[in-house]
Amino acid sequence: RRQKNRSGGSKMTTRLKRNRHKRGHVSAGHGRVGKHRKHPSGRGNAGGQHHHRILFDKYHPGYFGKVGMRHFHKQKNHYHCPIINLDKIWTLLGEEARLQAAKASGKAAVIDVTKYGIFKVLGKGDLPKQPVVVRAKFVSKLAEKKIKEVGGAVQLIA
Repeated sequence: RRQKNRSGGSKMTTRLKRNRHKRGHVSAGHGRVGKHRKHPSGRGNAGGQHHHRILFDKYHPGYFGKVGMRHFHKQKNHYHCPIINLDKIWTLLGEEARLQAAKASGKAAVIDVTKYGIFKVLGKGDLPKQPVVVRAKFVSKLAEKKIKEVGGAVQLIA
């Protein structure tokens, strides 16, 4: 049985708490010899390399130490390369533009992904069977293959 407390959460009624059952028993279930002390083995993760080493090695191997190389003065913009997959590439222009491009025979729609802040085109998914010219800074092998299969072309731009 639970009551609502002032903060809105539920609070267990006092008479149902385990502590009521332990009244009259001196050590309240914590033993006379060992006694219930505050933090007998240290607080938190204390002793991971000392008295708790077996636990850390067993359940958290590799917790201590370093891995990899350090990169001093790393600037994120050197690695900035947003991607898009082929299954999403037509969403940049929209469905109506795709249908119009399908009607206009002999002309392929041009999708310049850099205008949308995207640098690289990857090859996940399928393209509709209509030619398309894709302009990008980087294109994966699979993406290029799929674009050419539907009669399209890839233009790399700086």
